[in-house]
Amino acid sequence: MRILGIDPGYAIVGYGVVDYSKNRFLVVGYGAITTRAKTPFAERLSVIYNDMLELIDKYKPDRLSIEKLYFNTNSTTAIDVAQARGVIVLAAKQKGVMVNEYTPLQVKQA
Repeated sequence: MRILGIDPGYAIVGYGVVDYSKNRFLVVGYGAITTRAKTPFAERLSVIYNDMLELIDKYKPDRLSIEKLYFNTNSTTAIDVAQARGVIVLAAKQKGVMVNEYTPLQVKQA
């Protein structure tokens, strides 16, 4: 099984791709999608969406794993990250990739 793991953001979206077989993981690739701060927000979302489509086409994951969001002190930032997360999940679903969501605690315990 190939898994595309995502650390969502709107300035930087981190990703890692692993193959899981026979209780072992093999790193296939990793990197980041970046957007510039002075770029209009809608354009930043478009870059993230289009780059996600390219990543999915390149790596052909069976699943996408992404962290659930929790609001802390800065709700404006959280809302922007949620929008970026939304286009990431949309790209996966449009490509037929199963999406698994995990809490920050689950990610840390893994």
